[in-house]
This record gives sequence, structure tokens and C-alpha cells, in this order.
Amino acid sequence: MSNISGVIKSIRDIFRKDPGLSGDAQRIEQLGWMIFLKLFDDKDQEKEILNSKYKSPIPSSFQWRNWAGDDEGMTGDELINFVNNHLFPELKNLKIGTDDKLGFIIRNIFDGTNNYMKSGTTFRQAINKLNEIDFNSSKEHHIFNAIYEDILQGLATKKDTGEFYTPRAVTQFIIDMVDPQLGEKIIDPACGTAGFLVCAIEHLRKQVKNVNDRKTLQATITGTELKPLPYMLSVINLITHDIEIPQIENGDSLSRELTSIKQKDRVKIIVANPPFGGVVGDGMETNFPLNYRTKDSADLFLILFIQLLEEGGRAGIVLPDGSLSGDGVKARVRQKLLEDCNVHTIIRLPQSVFAPYATVNTNLIFFEKGKPTKDIWYYEHTLPEGAKAYNKTKPIRIEEFDTIKKWWKKRTESEVSWKVSMDTIIQRGYDLDIKNPNKVVEEVVYDRKAIIENLEKSFNESLELLGELKMQK
Repeated sequence: MSNISGVIKSIRDIFRKDPGLSGDAQRIEQLGWMIFLKLFDDKDQEKEILNSKYKSPIPSSFQWRNWAGDDEGMTGDELINFVNNHLFPELKNLKIGTDDKLGFIIRNIFDGTNNYMKSGTTFRQAINKLNEIDFNSSKEHHIFNAIYEDILQGLATKKDTGEFYTPRAVTQFIIDMVDPQLGEKIIDPACGTAGFLVCAIEHLRKQVKNVNDRKTLQATITGTELKPLPYMLSVINLITHDIEIPQIENGDSLSRELTSIKQKDRVKIIVANPPFGGVVGDGMETNFPLNYRTKDSADLFLILFIQLLEEGGRAGIVLPDGSLSGDGVKARVRQKLLEDCNVHTIIRLPQSVFAPYATVNTNLIFFEKGKPTKDIWYYEHTLPEGAKAYNKTKPIRIEEFDTIKKWWKKRTESEVSWKVSMDTIIQRGYDLDIKNPNKVVEEVVYDRKAIIENLEKSFNESLELLGELKMQK
């Protein structure tokens, strides 16, 4: 078995020698589409063995095995010419039937992707390295997922890509608490590279007992992502987690008129870290009722989530402090959330959870649609003993949520948890940015006797000094 992380590292080293690739975002995009085609072809070969009638949506001369699979195959200018002038144009304009969902995904991916490599010889070296990985091997598969997550984190720490990598512990905790059940339709309307969806798949896989259950799982995981690179990466992420036809749309969830979302479109579960701090695309806010129009992406996503949930549906989402307070539209959005849904829990996270690429304070909000909020429980998650902040080498860990999970079942007020009634929230103008009232501030114990003695001493010294000054006149 090849050492996958070694292979990926070698490919990235080869990339550094190519004059066409500059910066990590380009290297990841290049690696992404190459992995996609190799992975897709490995899966195709598996499907061909299992089903003699299976036909790949990719025409045979463009299947990885036929242009890249032979280590002694085309190289140099011939290879660059083939990729730029034949492979990419073909896949961008793939002829597909109306039901060919996979073909549609391929076309979408290549529509937003580029080949940056200029040297056919370094390209061939990278291809040959990638050929050492067999994506159908279950051992490889497991390791690849870990490496892949590593690649995604590498991407997320680059500020210029604008991608948010939600720490694994946070997605895991949200999925554990929302606790999806097989058959419940799940959506992440701003899915990034599909971290929440993969967590949900792993959670649901424990409930899968037979072929029908597997089909149910495949059909109930859905998402939407606007940017081409994370969209491609999310599709790869789902395919490596055995989702044969990833139901990820490439588009903006906010571009749909809110009133067009009807009962058939509704879902049981929403898990998301919606883009915040961002300004929405031109005119997107006009898809929303006048009362809730704003340029703030997090607020519009909140209104969308309420509309998308069916009665009794559950949500676990990440929201910044900025969405918990503020008046005008912001207050109306929160009022709607509290009146249409039972916002039962808000976990307040320390500032550095999303470091290094976001320093805002964030919260995990859990709600259920269909009943108004009566009380909200707050829990303040604190940094581990002795830690000043989370960082890249010491991120938040899932074990740190164990105490919250215990508290979740039997809730009591404590130094880190408190309950706020709806009346209080209404009085506060629907402001949910409620600080911990139970925080114990270290009291300084005053020793009266010592204080009096000190004061007397300093008074006496002052008097003496005054006397001396008078004498000097």
C-alpha cells in the first residue's frame, strides 16, 4: 500500500517546480481536479465490474485510464495540448442526458476549474505519482479521508481564499446534538467543502443495516455551494465517503425567492456555518420579504433556514456575536426566529475557535421549528485549563464538549450555564447577546486591620515630611 500522505506531499513538491502554478489555492485546485478524475475513473472501473451495462458519463478517450493511466504515456507539449485543448473543452461542454446527474456534476466542476500547469514533463511526474493511489482500496480510502481533511485545512488557513474551515470538533458536536436519524432529509445550504455533511454521513452510517438503508442515506444528504473550488472539493469529499451521486448544487442558496420554497422543498435537519461578515450578491436581498431585507449574509441565511425547515425540523448552526444583537432588520430577524422556532440552546464559544482566519466571537445555536421560544439555555464553553487561545497546532477538540453533553440531558444553572426567559429577551429588544451572569469574579479579601495600619503609616510619613519641609523655611 502506498503511503498516501507521502504521495500527496510529493505531488505538491512537483507542483512547486511548475512555472504555471502560483500559490496554494491554485495548487489545491490543480490537485483537486486531478484527484477528481482519477477517483471518478477508479469508481467507474468498480461499477463496470459490478454492472456490465454501466456506461461512464465521461467519453472513453477522456477517462483517466486512457490518457493518464500509462506511466509511459503522453508527456511534454503533447500532454499540455491534450489537457487544455481537448480534455477541458470536452468536460466543460459534456453532452448529457436529462437524467444524467453525474454528467451534470462533471460539467459544473470543469466549468469553474482550470489547468494551471505549463510544463508537460512536471505534469506527467505529478500524474504518475497520483497513479500510486487506488481509491477503491478501503484501507487507502480511510487514510485518504484524513489526508484530504488536512489539504482542506491547508486551504482554510489561507486568508485569500475566503473559505471557512469549521473545526472538526464543532461540526461533530453539532451533529451529535442534532442527532440525525436515517430517512431525515439533511441540508447544508452553505456547505463549503462538505464538512457537516460528511460528519452527518458518518453519524448515519451506524444506522445502516441493508442496501435499502444505504439508498436512503444517499438520497437524504444535500447541500449547496457557490464557489467553484469548494464545490469541487465537496463533491470529491462525498464521493470518497461512498455517496455515488453527490446532491450538491453549485449556486447561491440566497438566489431563490423565499416564497417559492414550499412544503416539498422542506427538510428535517439543517446544519450549517453560513457565511458571515459577508455582503450578499447584488439584488439577492430582493428574494426576501421587505421586512427582512439586508445586505448581511448571516441574517438572510437565518430567514432562509426558518423557511427551509419543516414543522418539528431541527437545526444546529454557527452564528457570530454580531447576529445576536443589533436593531432594525437584525432585531426583526431574531424576533421571527424566536416566534417561529424554539431556540432552546446557545453555546457561547471562546474567541479563537476559528483562528487564524476569523477572530470574531461565535456561538452554536440550536432550534426546533414549530413552537415559539419560552426560555433559552446558555452555556459558556471555556478554554482548556492553562490555554490562552486555540490555534492551528492546538485546535478545539471534541473531548472538550463532554461536559456540555452531560449537562445537555440534565440542565442546571452553574458558573457556566444560565437560563433566560422570553420575557427578559423581549424587554431587551430581542437582543440575544447575553453575558454570563453567574461568572465568579475572584473577590479580593480585604484585611481591614492591615489596611488601617498601612494608611496610618503612610499618613504619619506624610506628616513627618510636611514637618521637615516647614522647618526648612
